[in-house]
Amino acid sequence: MEIKLEGIVIIVGNYGSGKSEVSINLAAKKKHEGADVRIADLDLVNPYFRTREARGALTKLGIDVVLPPQRYLQADLPILDPAVAGMIRSPGQLSLIDAGGDDVGATVLASLAESFKDRSYSMLQVVNPLRPFTDSIDGCLKIRREIETASKMTINGLIANPNLIEETTPEDIINGYNFVEKLSWASGLPLKLLAISSGLLPKVNSKQFSCPVLPIKRQLVPPWKKAEKF
Repeated sequence: MEIKLEGIVIIVGNYGSGKSEVSINLAAKKKHEGADVRIADLDLVNPYFRTREARGALTKLGIDVVLPPQRYLQADLPILDPAVAGMIRSPGQLSLIDAGGDDVGATVLASLAESFKDRSYSMLQVVNPLRPFTDSIDGCLKIRREIETASKMTINGLIANPNLIEETTPEDIINGYNFVEKLSWASGLPLKLLAISSGLLPKVNSKQFSCPVLPIKRQLVPPWKKAEKF
């Protein structure tokens, strides 16, 4: 199944949901499919595992990466590049925005309210049901409410990202997918895609899923490991 996302797509979620990894891999996949892709890193809270860490690989693919000014790349400061507002006003085929984790990270979106005014967007909540706080329907709904309140925007879709990194099993994928399917029913939000490690894909029958599958090639890794090649 094709991942049908276009225009402005905002990726949100709690810390540890894997939203940045999903954002990076979604950008790479759509670029490989021929789309014109831009991605902005708006995670101004968490100093680790942010989209900007993969800017080299993304740039090589021809993806425009919008980051804070160079001198602020390692700073935890609320600094926004005017280019972000520009890509919202003229999103092209696909403009991805990787927002910060939880409600604190999503607060920066509220500062862009004027740029979003009268513009359509998809705001997708990444859910990893194998992590604390998102292992229950109530927990996921609580995080949704907090992010929406902080950002002054509305989440209108879900991304399932069940994983325990290297310890993930095919059963984890299936159980996690089933959980997010239940969350979809409970929340009224459509499940837009399921993220699966590329190494596990051959061990899972993708035809059993009702949504598109996004293969994940890990880019955000500790210093002693190498990122996977796109």
